[in-house]
Amino acid sequence: MSMAGDTSGREIPTILYEDNHLLVAIKPAGWLSQADSSQSPDMLTELKAYLKQKYNKPGEVFLGLVHRLDQPVSGIMVFARTSKAASRLSEQVREHRLERRYLAVIHSRPEAESGDIHVNLLKDKKTNITRVDPAGLASTLHYRLLAFDAASETSLVEIQLGTGRSHQIRVSFAYAGWPLVFDQKYGLPRDRGRGDVALFAWKLAFEHPTKRERLEFAALLPKQAPFDRFAGVDIALANVIS
Repeated sequence: MSMAGDTSGREIPTILYEDNHLLVAIKPAGWLSQADSSQSPDMLTELKAYLKQKYNKPGEVFLGLVHRLDQPVSGIMVFARTSKAASRLSEQVREHRLERRYLAVIHSRPEAESGDIHVNLLKDKKTNITRVDPAGLASTLHYRLLAFDAASETSLVEIQLGTGRSHQIRVSFAYAGWPLVFDQKYGLPRDRGRGDVALFAWKLAFEHPTKRERLEFAALLPKQAPFDRFAGVDIALANVIS
């Protein structure tokens, strides 16, 4: 993941857009969305420090967390720089008007080039593990097969969520028989310890909270394994490659 350094020598996530109301940046894999007790680097803390240094702001810097990505997942996130922006963006999240699309590398090849996965998911808060369970909450996602790499027997898929359940993509694909590559929690035993889960939030679209115009952001396919197997794929225009 490319990173940009500021004048103080701190490393900050790649920033895609910034104005008085918003900050859009790419979260590296392994970073938290928000700090916890683990002392791992997190987006909220580092971006607050970036804003404080860049604008020489005294005191605490406001930055609102609008949505999250799991720690091992990389990709685009939007943060609110004002309370009004935070409220209006959070409303878009609740009403499913904030569009998020993901790329994943999965084992095997889905039978259909596109389809939906519907499962009921139940999260154990003590273990932070989600499982398919009839007593759980209904979840749905839509996938589109972009490419298949015969040498590794893995596929590149684009995913759009219909619901936003915890670990939904990872659990749903594992349940369908196509676990995500390098998923340490829900993936194949042979993938354990080999890298960050192959899941990337590549596209984000929403309505600007004050200008009321639609903004859309997209990032390039990551260069690291296992995404590098699909370096020649045009994500936006991809047809299935055998």
